[in-house]
Amino acid sequence: MVDPRDTHPEGAPPDFELDTTGLYCPEPIMLMHNRVRDMHAGQVLKVIASDPATTRDVPKFCHFLGHELIHRQEHDGSYLYFIRLG
Repeated sequence: MVDPRDTHPEGAPPDFELDTTGLYCPEPIMLMHNRVRDMHAGQVLKVIASDPATTRDVPKFCHFLGHELIHRQEHDGSYLYFIRLG
């Protein structure tokens, strides 16, 4: 499992964290939409997921909404994403 205490590659802790473990498409992306509404450009969101569909959905989410996927990692069926809001 991905260690939820990880910091993003720049060494700072994320501004917000969202754990979607156990949820399946489309729920992780819907929760991400809700979370980023309360965030500002430049802030970093950490997303923890277990749904393999997020490997496709999270990059598309970032691309279409103008956010930067600054790091992603997969380990033993867990997925970790760090997204900087655009």
